[in-house]
Amino acid sequence: MDRARTLAALNGRILRTYSARTVNALRRALPFRIALPHLEPVLALNVQKEIRKDTLVIEHTCEAWMAGTRIGGEDAQELYAASQAIDREFVAKTASFAVRVMVPYTEIEPLRIRRIQYLASATHRILSAWQAQVHLRAAMHGAFEREDFELLLATILDLYARETRALSRAVQLPAALTPLQEPLARHVGSVMSETAMRLAQDLARRLYAS
Repeated sequence: MDRARTLAALNGRILRTYSARTVNALRRALPFRIALPHLEPVLALNVQKEIRKDTLVIEHTCEAWMAGTRIGGEDAQELYAASQAIDREFVAKTASFAVRVMVPYTEIEPLRIRRIQYLASATHRILSAWQAQVHLRAAMHGAFEREDFELLLATILDLYARETRALSRAVQLPAALTPLQEPLARHVGSVMSETAMRLAQDLARRLYAS
């Protein structure tokens, strides 16, 4: 069994669910419906790039674990640098959109590095608990108590939310929608943070159901 692939697939399902719930919540906000069609394609591409970046972290953590080591500060910096190449592809794909996308690295860098570190640490703990276990669920039970898993997942998703909020603030909307720029970015961040907490609760409840 390719454990890196299994963990990356699980992470991808979580992020897609998170993105879908976020977009559904944003669609219910009447004041922002006029701007959302411009932002929604960016959010759709954004989750794809985040899945790719998380997969990179999971794969490198698995390689380190198999070699008897773990991801350290220098490794996190290297993974952050590698993630910027994925960002460049993301920005290139948005070139035909009605908005201009820029990545505000000054604000994003500390958030992304922390997320890399949390994800790498969680992956290492799951792999260590998986050695004597057959199923991933059992390994996750061995790695985390329910409350710890819920808090960890909420923290990782909230870091994603804060990064997306920064990105939303840096997206240049059409001139007529400029007054909505900052309120929309705040609303995106608020909705994503609330969604992160609810999703973490839902997944923890399902994962640890007796």
